[in-house]
Amino acid sequence: MQKIRLLSLALLILAMPAASLAQFGVSITIAPPELVAYSQPLCPQAGYLWTPGYWAYGDEGYFWVPGTWVEPPIVGVLWTPGYWGWGGNAYAWNEGYWGPTVGFYGGINYGYGYGGSGYQGGYWKNNEFSYNRSVNNVDVTNIHNTYEKTVINGQARNSIGFNGGRGGTTARPTAAQETAAHERHTPATSAQTGHQQAASKNHELLASVNHGKPPIAATSKPGELAGKGVVAANGAAAENKAAEGKATATRSNQNKAAEGKATATRSDQNKSAQKKEAATHSNENKAPIRSNETKTAHTQPAVHEQTAPRAQARAASAPHPEAATHAEPVHRSQAAPRPQSHPTNAPHEEKKAPGGKE
Repeated sequence: MQKIRLLSLALLILAMPAASLAQFGVSITIAPPELVAYSQPLCPQAGYLWTPGYWAYGDEGYFWVPGTWVEPPIVGVLWTPGYWGWGGNAYAWNEGYWGPTVGFYGGINYGYGYGGSGYQGGYWKNNEFSYNRSVNNVDVTNIHNTYEKTVINGQARNSIGFNGGRGGTTARPTAAQETAAHERHTPATSAQTGHQQAASKNHELLASVNHGKPPIAATSKPGELAGKGVVAANGAAAENKAAEGKATATRSNQNKAAEGKATATRSDQNKSAQKKEAATHSNENKAPIRSNETKTAHTQPAVHEQTAPRAQARAASAPHPEAATHAEPVHRSQAAPRPQSHPTNAPHEEKKAPGGKE
């Protein structure tokens, strides 16, 4: 299997244009997205050259490497952008490079001087770079070596991002570009490679996330993916607002659902607590009632004992014969002392009779 893969890779390399042999890199079977449309940020200082943005490929798929102003490794060199090319069974990335002339970059219209062939953004003269103001955003108060020449397709637009294959550009290297491919080249600077590495770690730059409209489309300097010099893709602000609005609505719905669930939980807890408290109060109220019933049950015999003599006394004094018959046993037992009380008073009457009336 490994031999088959190596053979396929060798065939792919052989199928690539000669101008791209020295720059061959990674190869994949998925076509890169369209190039991103964006505005060029202001050139930070004289001597910096514009390097256009491009789609690179990583572990999570394509990600956008923002265009940026770069200080060249030496005076007098120009940048040839890298490009994706179809090799028959896969897409291969051809690395960009620095050299005395601009070589073949697949006929890709990167904009801002890189219209598909050569470079119309400026040139070196007396170790100083002159900027074409029609395609470069420069501050003339700080940068004086400028000129203006009209360039067709000078802006970065949504355009094809690969050469060859179905839907790709059909450009082929010219004789001059073939010659340039064999000149002495200088690879991308450490600032450029660091710039790509920083982009690969930014989740928002993934094509699957930004859908071709990255929030960081270009920067003033390599590696500076935040701050004043960052430029978003055209239309990215509106799309980001829509995404933010959707995310906000989603969070709002989630919060409402969570609040509703929390309210229902608190309601259930309150009802449970109220039921428990009501049951406790009910048990506490029932306990004294049982105590009173117990006390009443104990005191009832005493009440009967006190009322029994009263009933007997009333029965004894009642004049009705029927009542007397019922109370005879009691009447006889209580009335017996009464006849004895009269004899005690009788002697007093007998003593008064002989002394006064006779």
